[in-house]
Amino acid sequence: MAPLFDIAVNFGASVLANRTPEIVEQALAANVSNMIALGCSIQGSHDALAVAQQYPNCVYSTAGIHPHDAKTFDDNSLITLKSLAASPQVVALGECGLDFNRDFSPRDQQKSAFEAQLKLAVELQMPVVMHQRDAHDAFVEILAKYRSQLPQVVVHCFTGTHQELLDYIDLDCHIGITGWICDERRGLHLLESVPSIPDNRLMLETDSPYLMPRSIKPKPKSRNNRPANLYHIADTVAAARKQPVEMLRQSCYNNSLSFFNLIKNEEQV
Repeated sequence: MAPLFDIAVNFGASVLANRTPEIVEQALAANVSNMIALGCSIQGSHDALAVAQQYPNCVYSTAGIHPHDAKTFDDNSLITLKSLAASPQVVALGECGLDFNRDFSPRDQQKSAFEAQLKLAVELQMPVVMHQRDAHDAFVEILAKYRSQLPQVVVHCFTGTHQELLDYIDLDCHIGITGWICDERRGLHLLESVPSIPDNRLMLETDSPYLMPRSIKPKPKSRNNRPANLYHIADTVAAARKQPVEMLRQSCYNNSLSFFNLIKNEEQV
C-alpha cells in the first residue's frame, strides 16, 4: 500500500502530552510516513515546531493562531509567526479561521486575526491550514478577498454541507477529511459529498486526538485518536468514492506532498 500523510495532528493536546515517541512509532508502523503538527497558538506553534525538529524525517509543523485564541492576537503575534515561518520545518501557516460555534473569542477579533494571517501568507507565499465552524459565509467572504494571491489553502476537518463543499471547490481549496466520515450518526452527508472533491484536492487527516473513527472494530478502549488510525479513514473515503484504496492513498499522499511543498524532500509515490 502507498504510504499515508496525516495533515493534522494536535501533538500538544493534553491527552497526547509526553507520548510523542509512542505516537510517532505507532504511526510509522501503520505506514503513516508523514504528519503535520498543528500550531494553534503562539506557544502551541513553538511546541509543534519542537516536535518537528525532534522528528525531522517524518513530522513537519505549522504556525498559526486558532480562532479560539484570536483574542490573544496582536502585532507581536505576527512578528512571532513570521519568525517561526522562517524555520524549514514550518511548512504552512495556521490553523487559522473562524469558529462561531463556541465563540471563545469575539467574532470581530476572529475575523481580524484570520485576515491578518491570510495577509501574512500572501506576503510569505505559504500554504494555509484553515478552520471553519458555523461561520461559512463570513469565512468565504474573507478568504475570497485573498484567494487569488494565496498559494495552496486547505479547509481542514471539513464537516460541512454539500453546498459549502462546492463553495470551497470554487475557491480552489484543498479539503481535509477526518474520521467524521466514519460516524454513522453525523457523517452520512460526507459519504454522499466526498465523491465531489476533485482527485487533486483531497487530503486525509485524523485531527488527533479528536474524532476517533467509529468504524474501528473492535471499538478501542481509548477514545483518543492517533495518526495510526488514518487507514480507517482512507478505507471509508475510498469506498465512498468507489475508488481502489491503493489509488486513493497514493493520490492523497501525493496531494499532501505537493500542498506542503515537500516533493523535493520526499520521494513521490
